[in-house]
Amino acid sequence: MELPFYIFCILFAFMFPGLPTLQADQSVLDLFPDFHDMKSKISTTYIRWSRKQCPNNDYTELVYSGYVGGGNHDEKGSAVEPVCLPKDPDFVKTSGGFEYSRMYGAEFNSNNFFASNSQYQDVPCAVCRVRQASSIIMIPGKNRCYTGWNMEYNGYLASNYYYYPAAGSYICIDIQPEYVDGGSSWNGQSKLFFFVVAKCGSLRCPPYKEGYPLTCVVCSK
Repeated sequence: MELPFYIFCILFAFMFPGLPTLQADQSVLDLFPDFHDMKSKISTTYIRWSRKQCPNNDYTELVYSGYVGGGNHDEKGSAVEPVCLPKDPDFVKTSGGFEYSRMYGAEFNSNNFFASNSQYQDVPCAVCRVRQASSIIMIPGKNRCYTGWNMEYNGYLASNYYYYPAAGSYICIDIQPEYVDGGSSWNGQSKLFFFVVAKCGSLRCPPYKEGYPLTCVVCSK
């Protein structure tokens, strides 16, 4: 049995002197029966970009699906982070004055890089809940998870075009993207997604390679 466990047991005995002594072959949870089902109640969420559904497995469920929204690629004050907008919005006010931010839809604009017919397609999204997991990470430059983590989905890293005035964050576009029905025409009034390539210099090459598109993977644990 490892040293950290013994240290924990000593601290536990001082904190709860009235409880039965913890034996070497006992679990701490044995002293708290109500905690046995705690793991089944733990969950976390993530956004699956460019898909309408969550992965088909036994531990992930759909919260809602919708449309990717964000700031205009050509507006300096645009918000950096994209969001997943629901299909059934609720409004309270009908106007708000003359000073405001803006929410646009989103499109692919990478010469069909993400899929053979992805150019100008509007991008959907799905908010997913993972049961019995407490952590979600997106790993850029990988298409598989590290040992001990479960893969939710993988794909290609995407962001704003490097020359546009608006900033953009990095997201993971699913390797098999779907599109918003009826959204296949160019509309410059939108957030645009481009694939991301490695640029050598301060970025170490190798292991990275100049001009290679970066993959990504979303993992849970």
